[in-house]
Amino acid sequence: MVEAMQGAGVVVTGAGGGIGAALARRFAAEGARVVVNDLDADKVKAVADEIGGIAVAGDASAIVAEARDALGGTVDVYCANAGVASGGSEAADESVWALAWDVNVMAHVRAAHALLPDWLERGHGRFVSTVSAAGLLTMIGAAPYSVTKHGAYAFAEWLSLTYRHRGVKVHAICPQGVRTDMLEATGSAGDLVLQPTAIEPEAVADALMKGIEEDRFLVLPHPEVAAYYQARAADPDRWMTNMNHLQQKWETAK
Repeated sequence: MVEAMQGAGVVVTGAGGGIGAALARRFAAEGARVVVNDLDADKVKAVADEIGGIAVAGDASAIVAEARDALGGTVDVYCANAGVASGGSEAADESVWALAWDVNVMAHVRAAHALLPDWLERGHGRFVSTVSAAGLLTMIGAAPYSVTKHGAYAFAEWLSLTYRHRGVKVHAICPQGVRTDMLEATGSAGDLVLQPTAIEPEAVADALMKGIEEDRFLVLPHPEVAAYYQARAADPDRWMTNMNHLQQKWETAK
């Protein structure tokens, strides 16, 4: 058991299924009081009923106040998990780019803006950002997703370096493929890059709990991502060449 989670007030967005539902279940199992959020009210209610949590349906960008009230006035942990897997290139419609930016980045910014005054006054709070390995590396065939996940990672990093001395803890979860509906939606690019090493959502929740126990910012459910990240930083041109080979392989297979 993670002692810090017992009795904590936790909000998980995008928790109607997939990683979010797994996080909600795990926090509840650790003894936390959990607000389950998603746009789909029926899915929210189902997960909340299952874990003895509180259902708060709606846009993840605008539920902090309602979730805080539902938890009796205090949010201890906020999991910014809701996301969209927008594929496409630079030619993707601007509405696709706008949605990806709004959900994958600005929803995190808005939540932090609403949470930080209370956290800074109390001297503690925990922000969990479900990013993706695409936020550290990139993903072929998915420019809007890759770019906005880089933004989500950058914002989590900025939060941590700015407020850690004032008691705010930040965790960035960066898995590769996870067996969810979102993975299925990645199509042939996901089949090539993500499916071979895909893990269950519960493994992501396990990795987060370990990261919380060890007080680590970067949470890697796929440990090999650390080596990829180091290789990218050490020799960017070689990294880009190797990724371009993967791009060519995907184009040939399509």
